[in-house]
Amino acid sequence: MSFTRRALLIGAMQGGLMTVLAGRLAWLQVVEGHRYKTLAENNRINVKLLAPSRGLILDRYGVALAENSQNFRALVVPEQTTNLEQVLNTVARLIPLKEGTVQTVLKTAKKSPRFASLEIRDNLSWDEVATIEVNLPDLPGVSIDVGEVRYYPLGEAVAHMIGYVGAVDKADQTTDDPLLKMPGFKIGKTGLEKVLDSELRGRAGAAEVEVNVVGREVRELSRKPGEPGRNVTLTIDSELQDYVRERLSVQRSASAVIMDAKTGAVYAMASVPSFDPNEFSRGLTPETWNRLLADPGVPLNNKAIGGQYPPGSTYKMVTAMAGLESGAITPGRRVFCPGHFNMGDTRFHCWKQGGHGSVDLVTALAQSCDTYFYQVALDIGIDKIGEMANRFGLGVMLDTGLAEERKGLIPTQAWKRSHLGQPWHRGETVVASIGQGYVQATPLQLAVMTARLVNGGHAVMPQLTAMIGDVPVEKKEWPSMGFNPAHLAIVRDGMEHVVMYPRGTAYGSRITIEGMEMAGKTGTSQVRRITKEQRALGIKNEDLPWNHRHHALFVGYAPYNDPRYVVSVVVEHGGGGSAVAAPIAKDLILMAQQRNPAARVVSPDGHGIAPAPIKVNNTTTLNADPADADIEIEDEVAPESEAVTPESEPSPAQGAG
Repeated sequence: MSFTRRALLIGAMQGGLMTVLAGRLAWLQVVEGHRYKTLAENNRINVKLLAPSRGLILDRYGVALAENSQNFRALVVPEQTTNLEQVLNTVARLIPLKEGTVQTVLKTAKKSPRFASLEIRDNLSWDEVATIEVNLPDLPGVSIDVGEVRYYPLGEAVAHMIGYVGAVDKADQTTDDPLLKMPGFKIGKTGLEKVLDSELRGRAGAAEVEVNVVGREVRELSRKPGEPGRNVTLTIDSELQDYVRERLSVQRSASAVIMDAKTGAVYAMASVPSFDPNEFSRGLTPETWNRLLADPGVPLNNKAIGGQYPPGSTYKMVTAMAGLESGAITPGRRVFCPGHFNMGDTRFHCWKQGGHGSVDLVTALAQSCDTYFYQVALDIGIDKIGEMANRFGLGVMLDTGLAEERKGLIPTQAWKRSHLGQPWHRGETVVASIGQGYVQATPLQLAVMTARLVNGGHAVMPQLTAMIGDVPVEKKEWPSMGFNPAHLAIVRDGMEHVVMYPRGTAYGSRITIEGMEMAGKTGTSQVRRITKEQRALGIKNEDLPWNHRHHALFVGYAPYNDPRYVVSVVVEHGGGGSAVAAPIAKDLILMAQQRNPAARVVSPDGHGIAPAPIKVNNTTTLNADPADADIEIEDEVAPESEAVTPESEPSPAQGAG
């Protein structure tokens, strides 16, 4: 083949190849150009989620109980690093990290989606942010993010009720909400933060950002804001709440509730000791966690709704209503109290060793005569007493929605058979009639019991939420429980005598301001018996170790002539209800009346001017009467039951009242 022919053939082949290449190039540029442009854009554009602002939790006057503050975070995208562990160790040399952070991030990276940002540390100071920013060239994949952290201005005062937020874990992944997969995103873990999380959380937004070849953001191209969470307004009065916590704080362990007898609005609910929810929001250290767990006062427990205590003599009002409504007793029935009650060969003591003499129902309530209730309880029967207790909100859930709520225990014959496999004994009825034995109730239940007694017998339930967003929570008409008004009036009369009459067990805690008078009922519940031998040695309740001493209780309401505010106070191992719980309750209910939150309707914007607080002395000297110095405060707990004859032993179930 000649050279010219060969050259032409090669040239033709080259020309054909060039034509094919040119055609392919034209196809790619013209026909498929848009598709490849889109792919190229996707390679340099990332879409990232934007966390919405969490809704605020406000008190009834618009005061923030839970709000948001700025939070600088150090994040890392593992896929944008060549050696994640090395990068993390470099960060650890630049700013303090919690022990185990590097290993935690490495472990999380193995389970996280590709190109997900992982949190190294939050709550960075300005100096720490600057340190990271200066060293970013040596920290591939690391960036600084500005978000929000939850802040609780009242701290310990609202910890149990408001709760706190925490990082999302596997147990929280119950929906396909993309927010739950965001690094460092926090949701409600306890308290109202958890109950109202769906309202407070909001909806995620999104932003398109341009990144360079190493994945670092260059600029934001577009942004679609998220939907912030809705604010929630509570029924709580923050000034009153803080005062309750302060008044209780001198006790080693106590709780109290202040509630509206008519509407059920909870104005204050506190438990001590408490904890700082901000420590949980910022990230709890192992040292703080161990300290909280080791505290004998159990600061993590919400005792107001989860503490279950023998109600002691505060339960006598339930026994009284059961007797009156069933017809087993009449208001005028009199019982002679010699200081004890004999049933067969067992003797049950009254707290007053010499006895109260002949007493009717009002006097029995006023002086807390155990013998009266021992005797009438046998005529009533445990099942009628238990049924009445349930109607007053004891032994049932009160639907607060709070996970810490407990239902207490109201014993009946059926309960003992089903739970213990044993028959009920009459001696157990005697013990239960004064709120001892198996009977248990929470402070919130005792407040509800009191409210239903004094509001005309309406089945009020506790309310914590006033508004969600700008929509008021629907007001409820509480149904009547159908009690005879005369029976309710008799019990209320007894409660007035407890406080306002010289021989009443809480006379030393009376309020003498006209129109603010308090009525109520003291209670002292036994935790551990003082034996005959200890009594013979002169050992008293206050001589026992703290955790063996009696609980002190008081329930009350005011004003007496137009009940609006109810209060319940429980002081664990505090001693006598008259000496310890009643003075606290006096201060709390007086402060409630002076602030008078019931007089102000929460406005749609949740804002307003709260009444100026009037300080009440913690030593309860306000309106003190010099004559009180001569009042003998009695211990309401009766000595344990004992055999009338030396040969007979009392039943273990027969405790003191």
